[in-house]
Amino acid sequence: MERRKLGRTDIEVSALCLGSMTWGTQNTVEEGHEQINRALEAGINFVDTAEMYPVNPISAETIGRTEQIIGMWYERGGTRQDMVLASKHSGEGMAHARNGAPISAATIPEAIEGSLRRLQTDYIDLYQFHWPNRGSYMFRKNWTFEPRDVDPAAERQNMEDCLGALQNEVQRGTIRAFGLSNESAWGTGQWLAAAAATGGPRVASMQNEYSLLCRLYDTDMAEMSIYEDVGLLAFSPLATGFLTGKYQDGNVPEASRMTLNANMGGRKSDRVFAATQAYLDVAKRHDLDPTQMALAWCMTRPFMTSVIFGATTMAQLDLAIGAADLTLSDAVLDDITTAHRDHPMPY
Repeated sequence: MERRKLGRTDIEVSALCLGSMTWGTQNTVEEGHEQINRALEAGINFVDTAEMYPVNPISAETIGRTEQIIGMWYERGGTRQDMVLASKHSGEGMAHARNGAPISAATIPEAIEGSLRRLQTDYIDLYQFHWPNRGSYMFRKNWTFEPRDVDPAAERQNMEDCLGALQNEVQRGTIRAFGLSNESAWGTGQWLAAAAATGGPRVASMQNEYSLLCRLYDTDMAEMSIYEDVGLLAFSPLATGFLTGKYQDGNVPEASRMTLNANMGGRKSDRVFAATQAYLDVAKRHDLDPTQMALAWCMTRPFMTSVIFGATTMAQLDLAIGAADLTLSDAVLDDITTAHRDHPMPY
C-alpha cells in the first residue's frame, strides 16, 4: 500500500483510509474490530473517526460510540503504533456536542480530553475541525451559497486563539498534527496565515467530499492543496454508494444507506442516476469494477493524500482495498473526463 506524506509533517499515511462512521449503528463492535484488523493486514495504516460518530442517524444516545469502539480495539490488544488515528472536533450546528457551541480556544481542551478518554489513547495523530464556525458551502449548500455576515477580523482572531490552544496540546503531546474539514480556499488561507503569524500548528490536510460525482475541489481548493502542501482526505469517494451501481434502476438494497436516509443527504436526483450510469458504462467498457475504478481514480488526483472509504460488510471492505492495486489506463481516464463534461455537478 502506497504511503503519502501528511502535509509538511513527518507522518506518513496510506493512500486509502478506513472510515469508521457506521461503527455503532450499522456495524457492531466486533465488525468494527474485524475491519481494522483486515485493513492493517492490507497495509492501510490510517483510520478516521470523529467525536460525533456514528451517523445514520446521528443522535445524542450514540455520539462518541465510534471512538469508544476504536478504544476497545486498543483495550483488547490492538497496537497503537500500528495506526495513524484521525478524529474531529464538532462545532457550530452539531448540536449533540457541547450544545452546538462554536469551536474556540475554550472548547478544544475539553473536546480533546473527551476523545482521548473514549479512544483509550494518549494522543491523536491528526486532529481536525469538523465544520467552520462561519459555515460552509459543503453538503449541497453550494447551490445557494452566500458568504455569511461575519467580521473577518473576528474570524482571524478566533483562528489565532484556536491555534494557541492547539499548540498547547501539541506541547502536551495529545495531538501531532492539525487538519480542517468542509473548508474553503479563503478559510484555509486564513488558517495558514494565522499559523505563520502565531507559530501554531500548520494545516496539514483538508477533509472534504470528493468523488466522480462531486468535484467542487478541482479548482481553487486543488491549487491551494498543491502550492501549500495541504493534501485532500476525500470523504464519500463512492458518492454514498451511488458509484457502486447498487441504487440504479430503483434498487434500494436492504440495510443500505438509502434505507436510512431516503434522499442521501440531498444527493439523490434523476441527474445523479444519469451521471452514475455514465461512469458505470465506462467501467463496463473497460472491464473494471466500478467501485474500484472510482476509488482508484480518486487516488490519481495530484492533490490527494488519502481516500477515505467506509464499509458495512467485509466483502465491501475487501473490494475497496483492491483498488490500491488498480492502475487506470489513459483510455479510462479520457472516458472519465468525457463523462464528467457530459454530467457536471449532478448534485
